[in-house]
Amino acid sequence: MNMAESEPMCPERLVMEHVTSRWGTLALIALLERSYRFSELRREIGRVSEKMLAQTLQTLERDGLVHRDAKPVIPPRVDYSLTDLGREAAEQVRDLARWTERRMAAVERARAAYDATRA
Repeated sequence: MNMAESEPMCPERLVMEHVTSRWGTLALIALLERSYRFSELRREIGRVSEKMLAQTLQTLERDGLVHRDAKPVIPPRVDYSLTDLGREAAEQVRDLARWTERRMAAVERARAAYDATRA
């Protein structure tokens, strides 16, 4: 085992992983629009299991990015929204997503050129 494997992950890297994970990114971007109930957010994101979304939201809540508002009604109602810190992170992630969309053609050309030299 090398030294890096035995040391705990630095906190900044861990938060970066939470924010840029597949479901973290999509949840943050969706929550920029408005607050969502769990089932609404799951439908908005699409193809995410209940368990994975619940874990993602819990992690983002722990990091101070998402606010969970459980209302004491029957049936229970839980709304998720961004904190100020979460809004800041979500805007950064959204900008990266927009850049990816704008530059996808260039990425595809680079991939094709790379693959052509390896064939």
